[in-house]
Amino acid sequence: MIRVRFAPISFSDRESLARPFAASCSNGAVRGRFGSRLAILRFCFAALLAPAVAAVFAVAPLSAQTARRPAQKLPLYRDAHAPIEARVDDLLGRMTLREKVRQLDMYAGATSIMSRYTDKTHAAADAAFVPLKAQRLWGELGVGSIHDLNPTAEQSDAIQRWVISHNRLGIPALFIEEGLHGFNTGTVFPAPLGLGDTWDRPLLQDVGSSIGSEARATGVDMILAPVLNLARDPRWGRVEETYGEDPYLAAQLGLSFIDGAQGDGLATDHTVVAEPKHFAAYGAPESGTNTSPVDMGERELRMIMLRPFETAVRQGHVMSVMAAYNEIDGLPMTDNPFLLKTVLRQEWGFKGFVLSDLGAIANLYKVHKVAATPQDAACMAIRAGVDMQFYDLPHDVFEKALTGCIHDGSLPEPDLDRAVRSVLRVKFALGLFDHPYVNPALDAKVYRSPAHLAVSLRAALESMTLLKNEDHLLPLSRSTQRIAVIGPNGDKARYGDYENHANGLKISLLQGIRELLPHASVSFDDGNDIESAVETARGAQAVIMGLGEWQGISGEGFDRSSLSLPGDQEKLLEAVAGTGRPLVLVLENGRPLTIDWAEKHVAAILEAWYPGEFGGRAIAETLFGENNPGGHLAITFPQTVGQLPDDYDADPSRVYRYVDSDGKPLFPFGFGLSYTTFRFDHLAVKAPAPGSHGDIEATVDVTNTGRVAGDEVAQLYVREDVSSVETPRRTLAGFSRIRLDPGQTKTVTFHVPQDQLAVWSAESRWAIEPGAYTVWAGGSSLASLSAQFALKP
Repeated sequence: MIRVRFAPISFSDRESLARPFAASCSNGAVRGRFGSRLAILRFCFAALLAPAVAAVFAVAPLSAQTARRPAQKLPLYRDAHAPIEARVDDLLGRMTLREKVRQLDMYAGATSIMSRYTDKTHAAADAAFVPLKAQRLWGELGVGSIHDLNPTAEQSDAIQRWVISHNRLGIPALFIEEGLHGFNTGTVFPAPLGLGDTWDRPLLQDVGSSIGSEARATGVDMILAPVLNLARDPRWGRVEETYGEDPYLAAQLGLSFIDGAQGDGLATDHTVVAEPKHFAAYGAPESGTNTSPVDMGERELRMIMLRPFETAVRQGHVMSVMAAYNEIDGLPMTDNPFLLKTVLRQEWGFKGFVLSDLGAIANLYKVHKVAATPQDAACMAIRAGVDMQFYDLPHDVFEKALTGCIHDGSLPEPDLDRAVRSVLRVKFALGLFDHPYVNPALDAKVYRSPAHLAVSLRAALESMTLLKNEDHLLPLSRSTQRIAVIGPNGDKARYGDYENHANGLKISLLQGIRELLPHASVSFDDGNDIESAVETARGAQAVIMGLGEWQGISGEGFDRSSLSLPGDQEKLLEAVAGTGRPLVLVLENGRPLTIDWAEKHVAAILEAWYPGEFGGRAIAETLFGENNPGGHLAITFPQTVGQLPDDYDADPSRVYRYVDSDGKPLFPFGFGLSYTTFRFDHLAVKAPAPGSHGDIEATVDVTNTGRVAGDEVAQLYVREDVSSVETPRRTLAGFSRIRLDPGQTKTVTFHVPQDQLAVWSAESRWAIEPGAYTVWAGGSSLASLSAQFALKP
């Protein structure tokens, strides 16, 4: 029996079949042979269809045809068992110049390819993917990445199917979204500065895992987190996004978040690429204003600012890094081959791709004035080590710029291939070529799951940081009958930036207290009318003031020249304190504030930062003794703005004398009180054998000397007594959050690798220097218990 076999023709085959006949139909000889225009059209139409018909309707006995044609071998890049590098090489070798360039471009999703969207970053949940829009936008060249979509699983699958079937090589798209302290409408966790106060590595790993799994269940493959910048100027609005001011603490907590988000591998249905940002030194801008220049030498850059990123690359094996807006010593980060190529790739072995921050490439010609045109900026960035633009430039401008620079030689082809290779490597590592789609049923299992909500509550409780508790005012008695909650943050759940305040449970301080004490009379006054607030306070047995900041006062682009309580909050605080009622100040804020008056006149101060959707519950349980606060500051509180910078790890030559101040911090780095007390004893240090590569080992006993169980953060600091270059007075070298029952003693052991003590020498190289070292152990950076050891590397 004869069967007809229909062989599909690819896009490239259609092009190759049509090209010669299109050319022949425009030939003058054809026009000369046929007198009428209709006859010419009939000839050309028949000529065009003839080879296509022959190719499609290949008629032969099916068994005979199959026997004649050998089985087609899959391209190497399609082989799921082949090494990733071999697959990348094979695919790269098959790509055209325009296909390569397309992989380096990011596209906005919600506004570009969907039928409806709720805002510029979110497609409506019931929106449909519109293939016609995608065809107009992408054609047949594929997609590098898609952002600002926040899709459902069904939406991402529909888009991915279209992308794969509409580019010649079937290259999948990469879906990228925010995930700083929560994904989309999922579980809302405390802002990173609050997470920093927990000093809890396992907790950060659970937070990263929760966010990563909620993202991947919707088809999102990569999150733009964590922020590993060090908050070296509290006036900067993005302090709240960081884990504080210290390189070791930020590195360890950031690494834990990364380990949680990335798990044991990326090619799963519950892990994502974690992208540390913003590389590099972005947290120390001039005057604390966002995107301003950063002034520092290479030694400070390497020993302080780069340390968290180095840990993320070397130990966390991150596959993406975001290049920052700022410039360092005149070199914008998107035009800094020293950091993007020499340090990041050659020294640290980074294998992923560098994504520019939004606008950072365009700023090369708009702001920094180191590029004359958008075209120059695009090529300059790729040449310097950037691998993908964050839709800085119009897509056609970006594409034409790179192809043009390749043709004129101003962009070396190896630089373009490096960028494409980096992006493809990430897509292969995620398993997108082998398993590009997600199971829509998975989202319902992980979205705001009980386990994730429990992590959020635990994080909020652990982040509570007690700064003052005069005469043991806290915890308040649960039998208190009349309570006044006063202040602008009293009845508002404050989440901080990069989180929608419509998400989550939104438990405010007022709601938390009312739910904890249903039989108490809890009145509220927002403090807008100070006289009214004073009257409310007079009628209460205890007053709890909810003061601080909110989004729009802190957050990206909201830098401050003053660190005092915003608006009339200081006047409100002083007026209410004048009533003489027992007063507790609860701060929810995104940066340290200069609360010198409060420190002198208010009996109890609790720092809550932006504590997530369970924030009000965590605050209430802490105020009334259900939770013993164990947070410790990840950033220094200055007395005044005039002290800045006021980081604890300043060099010994830093002078703290002022005619109007003693220069001491209001609350030092690492500080935090508890409802119990702790004692540190028996600090001992053991140096490694001379010439070995062993760790320094330090042990210290920590005892709960109070009457209730509580958490303490044991902290270890170190300094080389005499060094070849000036180094900080002390630096954090280890920490451990431990829980102790009354009277219980635990021995905490710290292991400090020798290379953690390395200095960037006067010869511009890393050196582990022999000599005497001092260590301190205690509950803050002012720890006084000390010991010495000698190091002979």
